[in-house]
This record gives sequence, C-alpha cells and structure tokens, in this order.
Amino acid sequence: MTHVLRVQRLAHGADLPLPRYETAGAAGMDLIAANPADAPVELAPMERKLVPTGLVIQLEQGFEAQVRPRSGLAFKHGVTVLNAPGTIDADYRGEVQVLLVNLGAEPFTVTRGMRIAQMIVAPVTMAEVVEVVAVEPTVRAAGGFGSTGLN
Repeated sequence: MTHVLRVQRLAHGADLPLPRYETAGAAGMDLIAANPADAPVELAPMERKLVPTGLVIQLEQGFEAQVRPRSGLAFKHGVTVLNAPGTIDADYRGEVQVLLVNLGAEPFTVTRGMRIAQMIVAPVTMAEVVEVVAVEPTVRAAGGFGSTGLN
C-alpha cells in the first residue's frame, strides 16, 4: 500500500537526499542530519540534542510519521532516539528534528549527511472516549509491569 508523502526541503537541507527506503522490504525511511558541515553535533555520554533534517513533511490525513532509532547506531554507539517513537502528526508543519541521546560510554559525533534515525509512516486510528462506571474484568486484572513473570 502506497501513500503520498509531500516533502519540502529547507535551505539548509537542499543538497541532501530525500528520505527513502534502503531495501524493498524496509518499513522505515532513513532521516539524514542537516547540521552545517562545519558544525558537527557533539554528543557527550548521557547528553541529548535536537538534530535538524532540513525537511518539512505533509502527511495525508489519518496518518502519522514515527521517528525511531537506527539499530546500528544504538548497538554500536549507544545513540538512540530519546522519545522513541517520536510522533509527527498530520497537521504539523515545522521542521522534522530528531532528539538523539548518547547512552554510550564515549562521545559521539553527528556529521552532516549521516543517517541518524528512521521514519515510518503509519495509519492512525481515532478512538471515541466513552466513560463507564466500571471496565470489564480480566484474569490479569490490575497486574502491571512484570506481573506475568519471566517464563
């Protein structure tokens, strides 16, 4: 299933490639860092920063874009998207930026043109909120984090 994603390049991202799927089976498109070439983004351990992409997107109504970490950056360097998945709503028209955090032990440098995150376009289901006196019981009931055990 294919949907149209309208993309506007901002001046500081004009020479960078548009998001694209790297393989035929990929779910996410890579987002590219659009920081100035002479101003790499330095992330010290436990530091977080917004990294620009130089893009504004226009999603079709009923869709969202999710910004997620790239597995290689997370595994090899401990760099991930802090609010993963970050949500871009269909009515947002600002620059797409990626909130990166360095959970690794070493500083990490984001250079212009680096693939820093992936973006997934997904349908949104709207829920009608209905107040009830009580919700239906289940076997699990109020058991929360860890309530089902390890095995």
